[in-house]
Amino acid sequence: MKEFLQQPWPWYVAGVLIGLIVPTLLILGNKHFGISANLRHACAACFPSNINFFKYDWKKESWNLFFVGGILMGAFIAAFGLPDPNPVVVNPDLMKELNTYGINDYTSMVPKQLVSWDALFTARGMVMMVAGGFLVGFGSRYAGGCTSGHAIMGLSNLQWPSLIATCCFMAGGFLMANLILPFIMKL
Repeated sequence: MKEFLQQPWPWYVAGVLIGLIVPTLLILGNKHFGISANLRHACAACFPSNINFFKYDWKKESWNLFFVGGILMGAFIAAFGLPDPNPVVVNPDLMKELNTYGINDYTSMVPKQLVSWDALFTARGMVMMVAGGFLVGFGSRYAGGCTSGHAIMGLSNLQWPSLIATCCFMAGGFLMANLILPFIMKL
């Protein structure tokens, strides 16, 4: 069983399982899937204040905090209890491009030259981790939800705003990966 769990699952299995989350949540109590709203729930629970944005019954959404806790526990178990024994496979064309940016560590899913404490205190690290993190958080709030909420839950409910948000997420990702990221990587 451990060998089965250590292998990557095909997209058609993982995709179906993720897709089944939507009807399951709707059947179990008309719950909506999304991750970014949990920051609001946590702030409303831990820092009660006189801010209108945090004045709501966050306890009705506490199930979502447990859902995120389950995601974190699952990630921890997968990373430390069921690590994939196979080395990370990187496309040779991508390796060639990354080498031009000084990235040559392929021992994990994310190169240490990009995400580490040492990398954080560089211009590239500040732009990618700090500015990028701010933009992701701001964008999620501005769009009224994150990619999982809009692309998985919103599209399955045929919500027009979710289609627009998902198209914008995709366009932003393409622009970032192909036009902006090469400039950041040279910092």
